[in-house]
Amino acid sequence: MKENKFFKDQTISSKIKANIISAYFPSYCKIIVKKHAPKEIRYIDLFAGPGIYEDGRESTPILIGKHCNNDKFLRSTVKMIFNDNLYSDILEKNFSKVFPEGTFANKPHFGKSTVGENVKISDFLKKNTHNGKNNDFPSLLFIDPFGYKGIETKVLAEFLKNWGNEIFLFVNTKRIHPALENEKFETLMLDLFPTNFLKIKQDRRYKHSVSERLNLIITCLGAEYQSILKETIYYTAFKFQEEDSDATSHYILHLTKGSRGFDLIKTTYNDFANVGTVFDGVNTYTFDAKKLESSTNELFDLSSINIDKLKDVIFVQFRGKELSAYDLFEQHHITHLYSRNHYTEALRRLVNEEKLFSNFIDNKQHKRTVLISKECILKFT
Repeated sequence: MKENKFFKDQTISSKIKANIISAYFPSYCKIIVKKHAPKEIRYIDLFAGPGIYEDGRESTPILIGKHCNNDKFLRSTVKMIFNDNLYSDILEKNFSKVFPEGTFANKPHFGKSTVGENVKISDFLKKNTHNGKNNDFPSLLFIDPFGYKGIETKVLAEFLKNWGNEIFLFVNTKRIHPALENEKFETLMLDLFPTNFLKIKQDRRYKHSVSERLNLIITCLGAEYQSILKETIYYTAFKFQEEDSDATSHYILHLTKGSRGFDLIKTTYNDFANVGTVFDGVNTYTFDAKKLESSTNELFDLSSINIDKLKDVIFVQFRGKELSAYDLFEQHHITHLYSRNHYTEALRRLVNEEKLFSNFIDNKQHKRTVLISKECILKFT
């Protein structure tokens, strides 16, 4: 089976994917507890795998466990829920070797159901756990299937409706792209695109490049959640390039209702991206495994071009205004892909160009001209 082969040796892209999820989760938990003290915070992985590849490298469940074990608060608060219809027993065995029973206050759960066929999973995800304005069990859900079977957008939207809940969704565009034109897979595609299936089929014919068509899939998928929930959804994709070609391999799509989560995921993506990207409505944060072994220097510093683009946009919008760096960031970032680091660097460049003057009001000495804080006051020329 392809699944068995997949867990033989960990690719560098799989390693980066696991690191993104496991690095994001602890920071997500800290954002949650600043707003509300829940009964527990959950990490849910519906296609968890064995936890350890045959080559000995660790995948997401073990990495998440290590992050939780290294933090007293997470160790006592997080409930890890793993599911895999093939590897559940192996995962539990591997997990127990690293984390003996009693390591975590909330005992991890290891299920072995088939997602998309087990009604109990769908019912669990749709369950409303609100207590007034808040959620007693805020959860980060990770779905990494082999293809697209088992991804029911209406069910996931019900999950996302709860305060604090967020989703990481693995999107294999190589499989979805041809499936959209194959009647044999129409039922599965309707599960994925329940409100705009006909629109995506129509619009993809007018996209001239592969990149544009793949971006259309991501954009339409994110738009599904906004359409179903009738509220703002921040969705951000991270793209992986093929390890043996220049084609796109797959995406990770993150979905949240909170601007803080949107801020955090862009910062996390930026830490792991190794391809300079100009955000032009098609391109997004990107990792290319081939870059790790390449000594070729890019002719243009795309990361710097991206910051210059943001710098110019900021100056036009805020020219003549005075406000804190924090307020500027809060107003502006929610409609752009730029991360907090992009804004910091862009604002510092404006200071160097004397298009912006910054002043700290906290009576402290600062080595940097701009920090994203309420105490850093910006005055545009």
